[in-house]
Amino acid sequence: MSSQVREDDGTDGSAGGATTAERYRREDLARAAGVKVRNLRYYQERGLLPPPRREGRIAWYSADHLTRLRLISDLLGRGYTVNGIAELLHAWEAGGGLSQLLGLERAMTRDWVHEEPVTMTLAELRGLFGPTGTAEDTRRAAELGYVRIEGDRVTHRSRRLLEATLTLVRQGVPLAEILDAGDFVQTQAAALADRFVGLFRRHVIGPDGLERLSATQLDHISDAVAALRPVAGEVVASEFARAMARRVEAEVAQLLRKDA
Repeated sequence: MSSQVREDDGTDGSAGGATTAERYRREDLARAAGVKVRNLRYYQERGLLPPPRREGRIAWYSADHLTRLRLISDLLGRGYTVNGIAELLHAWEAGGGLSQLLGLERAMTRDWVHEEPVTMTLAELRGLFGPTGTAEDTRRAAELGYVRIEGDRVTHRSRRLLEATLTLVRQGVPLAEILDAGDFVQTQAAALADRFVGLFRRHVIGPDGLERLSATQLDHISDAVAALRPVAGEVVASEFARAMARRVEAEVAQLLRKDA
């Protein structure tokens, strides 16, 4: 299991005064940011990443470290050199804009997912699904990101999804077909997310990106993100409910015609 922890007693005091109490060990921070540990060390040596807070032998990194790593990765992906990123970060810090930019990144990426993970042994997972669940199904579930396997333990990322899957299996739906449906839903959800983010990128952020925006504009974008978050979910849920109503009504009508 990850050694990321969440505390309830204030700030951790690193990387620009984070107000969040999330903290990470080095390996967990690298994993969360999608970078290699050696890259993390390199960024720290080059001054792109502030040093962690130490408690004895343990080095703790904060959510601001994670945000900053993601920003560095984004800039590298857009063609900036490490030296160029260092100069840009320094300019933002000197102008007082870096903390606002990091705060905006946190506002844009947090609170989208509210799921309770469930951890159990592989034997317990097999016991839940019985003979309907195979080793291939478990492998596919891991490939789709529903479960993470560590030794003889498995963590499902969502209690709600796990319970929904069990409900379908108990109604006789093969687990392999549920996973096929999950794969399809993930693809469609990604397309919807791309559409919403594209609209936001073009019409709220604008063509210049975040680098040249004033503090007032950054605050406006942060407010817009907070407004978008519930709207996006409500639109998708409403349209899916309408589509299900139409499809079920058509299916029932067809079944009645067959029985007539």
